[in-house]
Amino acid sequence: MPVQAEPLKAVFWMSGAIFSFSSMAIAGRELSTELDTFEIMMYRSFIGIVIVLAVAAVAGRLNHIHFRQLRLHGLRNLAHFTGQNLWFYALTLIPLAQLFALEFTSPIWVLLLSPLFLGERLTLVRIASALIGFVGILIVTRPTPDSINLGIILAAVSAVCFALTTLATKRLTRTEPITAILFHLTVMQAVMGVICAGYDLDIAWPSLASLPFVLVVGLGGLLAHFCIAKALSLAPATVVVPIDFIRLPAIAVVGMLLYSEPLDLFVLVGALVIFAANYLNIWSETRKHA
Repeated sequence: MPVQAEPLKAVFWMSGAIFSFSSMAIAGRELSTELDTFEIMMYRSFIGIVIVLAVAAVAGRLNHIHFRQLRLHGLRNLAHFTGQNLWFYALTLIPLAQLFALEFTSPIWVLLLSPLFLGERLTLVRIASALIGFVGILIVTRPTPDSINLGIILAAVSAVCFALTTLATKRLTRTEPITAILFHLTVMQAVMGVICAGYDLDIAWPSLASLPFVLVVGLGGLLAHFCIAKALSLAPATVVVPIDFIRLPAIAVVGMLLYSEPLDLFVLVGALVIFAANYLNIWSETRKHA
């Protein structure tokens, strides 16, 4: 039987996403000794503006940028800016694998919040997925007065913020072109970054040694999401999502090699349970629309 080309192409693009997410995490941790999270987000957004405008100009889509739905764009980008700042701060406090595991809970929050924001029905499968997902969270965090720390709390809250971002994006895509969404993403978050980084009138400039890490952070997020979107256009979510899960053991190995972080079996098991919860919902939705 011949090998199907499209799933193999999806694997290629998801490998790019895994590399981009991991590179962004490493670069963010390296920058944390020199820049605060607001400064990192500010420089990331400036790089994003250049990329979005350049790509839109080459593709002839500058006319797709308009200023409708500014309120929803603002709410979306406030949620994403908050979540990304908390994510960058959390990666300096907890192991990379634990951070990525808690980030995987974002789809669970999307399930629970979608009836409120999108009017979608909360089915039994979605409820079961959420419950399984929270069991995974408990395995990852093993909550006790001694084990719960600021890093875990910030990582968990960032996942909720990313879920709110996803819900707002779903609403925007009903009427807004992707170029407009990305333009407002980069511009609004650049303004937020300048305000938050400059409130004390002391914005740090990256050194020459840290410039490559700034570029990696700026390019990493956009490239990762582009790769995921490309993979989803080539293969169903039931194929793409398991590949995405590989970035957890990958970042665990990176954390061990670069930062001497121990491989925590509970984090890997808990993340596997969270993955199962997400996959159950995707499998159910795929069968429903088959």
